[in-house]
Amino acid sequence: MEKEAKIFVYGSSNICASCVGSPSSKETEEWLRAAIGRKFPEQPFQVEYVDIFAPQEEAEMKRMATMIVEEDYMYPVIVIDGNVIAEGNPRLKDIYAMMTDRGYQPA
Repeated sequence: MEKEAKIFVYGSSNICASCVGSPSSKETEEWLRAAIGRKFPEQPFQVEYVDIFAPQEEAEMKRMATMIVEEDYMYPVIVIDGNVIAEGNPRLKDIYAMMTDRGYQPA
């Protein structure tokens, strides 16, 4: 395994106007954690929710949150290693592909 994957779910407690009917950003974070844990059991990874409207201490989180708000991304926005992997309703296939590219072994 290359290194432990740290997946950030950027979003808001308010559902984005284009995403009505979709799960909230926080629900997406919880869903991703469970789905990845089932697909790659007993392999370390982190999924962290970041509220794009809350003040951020870490420079990278602040930069990403600002970019998401200013460029009108549909949230949640899934970010790994500073790269946007998905926005809006994420596809597990894309996230699983990133995990296997990092050396994670699916169950």
